[in-house]
Amino acid sequence: MAIVTLSGQIGANAREIGRLVAERLSIDYVDQEILIEAARELGVPMESVVSHDERTETLSERLAHMVTNFLERSAAAGAADPMLGGAGGLDMVLSQTYAEAAAGMDDVSDDEYVQAMANLIQDVAGHDNVLLIGRGSQVVLREHPNATHVLIVGPEELRVANIAQRDGISTKEAEKIVHSQEKGRVSFHEKFFKIQVNDPSHYHLTLNVGRLTQDQIVSIIGDAAQLPAPDDA
Repeated sequence: MAIVTLSGQIGANAREIGRLVAERLSIDYVDQEILIEAARELGVPMESVVSHDERTETLSERLAHMVTNFLERSAAAGAADPMLGGAGGLDMVLSQTYAEAAAGMDDVSDDEYVQAMANLIQDVAGHDNVLLIGRGSQVVLREHPNATHVLIVGPEELRVANIAQRDGISTKEAEKIVHSQEKGRVSFHEKFFKIQVNDPSHYHLTLNVGRLTQDQIVSIIGDAAQLPAPDDA
């Protein structure tokens, strides 16, 4: 049983590393894009929400269960705003970049946003065997006994080069993206989760893509995730 949360500096290839770790451990991989697609494709009208069996075996079933759980909580709370009133609003909120979310939303309070993210992350992690990318998952699941929290960092010049190669753009353009998106990432975690996201004390592991190969990083995370929790050791 393993849960891994992965947070990475912009351009450190955290998503690619996450997919490889999930494959190595034979666990599900969930990032922002997958959550957006689940909210978009699996959203149902409030009146059609039905209870689901707690046993979910596949990722698609788990995400469906996550969305319906979210809607059930919203209905019970009498929520009426676009985000909490249905999955259609949820996918729009999830689509926001870190910087956009940190800048604030007209129809959603900061407390509602944090609670929504916490609910989603807890639901996805509820059956273990999942790797989650970002969005405060390392904070929401910090007390989870089966969770391994990992930070991926790297020298700026390498991260800029990665973005330039990925997007087919100039180094100067890539520098702007790295600076802007990293600033948004830092602001997001400061605003909503009250942490310095690159502080290694929030993680079990901090791994540097400038010092280790991708294969080494994947191997280290995979091995760490399979270690027993301290109370079980």
